[in-house]
Amino acid sequence: MVKSVSTSMLVRGTIAVIMGIFAIAWPSITVAVLVALFAVYVFCDAFGQFYRAFSGDRAGPTAGHALLGVLDIAAGVVALVWPGITAFVLTIWIAAWAVVTGIVEIGSAVAADGRSSMRLSLGLLGVASVLFGIVVFTHPYAGAVSLALLFGLFLLVYGVDLLVTGSRLRRDATAGAQPGIGTSGWTGGGRGADATRRADFPASKPH
Repeated sequence: MVKSVSTSMLVRGTIAVIMGIFAIAWPSITVAVLVALFAVYVFCDAFGQFYRAFSGDRAGPTAGHALLGVLDIAAGVVALVWPGITAFVLTIWIAAWAVVTGIVEIGSAVAADGRSSMRLSLGLLGVASVLFGIVVFTHPYAGAVSLALLFGLFLLVYGVDLLVTGSRLRRDATAGAQPGIGTSGWTGGGRGADATRRADFPASKPH
């Protein structure tokens, strides 16, 4: 289960970094292209959120990840079906999506069990999302190119954080350490738990 969660993070992080570079490098990007870019990203992220939410009952706060997946899909669908969406409307919509999803991510990190360092790393994802939304809200008339630059920078930061967190979780799972995300049930059959049981219940001496 730990590896499935880490894989989801690594895939989402890779997609975010690639699309962030694409958004920044695109010269004179149009609103239509930015809408498509945003929709592709949120749909990919929604898949990762649903995968993490329903891959098992010990993958962390299921409701929070499911809600993030729903928010991603709703944001992508609205952006795609909005007839003649303007750069201003798209800016407000992306900003609102970032703030709401960031708040949910922070709540999920707080509710999760595990090492404080890993929870902090997950919480930073939410903080980055909220800060991005606030910055975009304060520049509603930035235009498609400026919005693409901000969105690209956000994806790079978000993606790198996901890659680092996913790699750390995968490394801990491979080393047999306690995972940083989830409930204590994750380690119920691990070496650490066996050692604890041996320490708490020493073998009885033969009479």
